Amino acid sequence: MASVADKITQMVTERGPGAWVCTPGDFLGLGSREAVDQALSRLTKAGKLRRIGHGLYDMPRFSNALGRYAPADMDAAVSALARRDGVRIMPDGLVAANRLGLTNAVPAKASYLTDGASRTLKIDGRTVRFRHGKPRIMQWAGRPAAPVVQALDWLGPDAARDAQVVAMLRRGLPDDMKHDLEQNISDVPGWAAPLVRSVVADQKAAA
Repeated sequence: MASVADKITQMVTERGPGAWVCTPGDFLGLGSREAVDQALSRLTKAGKLRRIGHGLYDMPRFSNALGRYAPADMDAAVSALARRDGVRIMPDGLVAANRLGLTNAVPAKASYLTDGASRTLKIDGRTVRFRHGKPRIMQWAGRPAAPVVQALDWLGPDAARDAQVVAMLRRGLPDDMKHDLEQNISDVPGWAAPLVRSVVADQKAAA
């Protein structure tokens, strides 16, 4: 019969090196918490897994370009934290605005919003800040248009109404984001509703 360590190795290997960050809770179906913790400890000492934070592990991917193991996938690590702690987490508004091309600014440290407690953690040697987000923003977590709502909230009413911002959203948003905004426009901040209607109306006109 395969040991708990063998089963963990198989599960992680199936995902592929660097593709998944796991926690002890992901393996409780394989044995007791004590058995899982011992297996993770053995696998880490053997170099099969890498401990990247408190209760966070991955199978590191070797980077030929770097000549060493690649850094842990931060989005995967954050997903593992959300899974483990039963909270919602998403990138903060500055990151969302940057990804949408609305700003060239980037945060000095990895920063996320959460409906959990505000805190700062070390993950794979990097400082990661988690800030308690507004309920009206956190309700968008996991939805297609979440980055748009986050970006608008970060920009604020004056900057978000800039003609260039509106034009970029009209041109750049994929259909699933526009559809999500259209279906849930009542959930956006009141001042942003006219802007969102303009973006969605542009989509309808083009259809």
